[in-house]
Amino acid sequence: MAPSGKRNYRSEYKNYQSATSQKKARAGRNTARRKMAAAGRVRKGDGKDVAHRNGNPRDNRRSNLKVVSASKNRSFKRTRTAGKTNRRA
Repeated sequence: MAPSGKRNYRSEYKNYQSATSQKKARAGRNTARRKMAAAGRVRKGDGKDVAHRNGNPRDNRRSNLKVVSASKNRSFKRTRTAGKTNRRA
């Protein structure tokens, strides 16, 4: 959200993807969460997020997943140019 508190809908729409791809991305994030829960790394209500190191929610290899706090995982903009590749793990 902008510092003034007003949303920039034009910018949001520019970064919007099709409904089909959003559903597949959500399914990938859910799969990652279930995979980490089965491994005993996360639990319901623990305040942790399962992050994808390369930013691709459909890439659920164990080497691409990590457990981080929700605030850390949600601390940067999700745009096409501001990917996770240059972020420290």
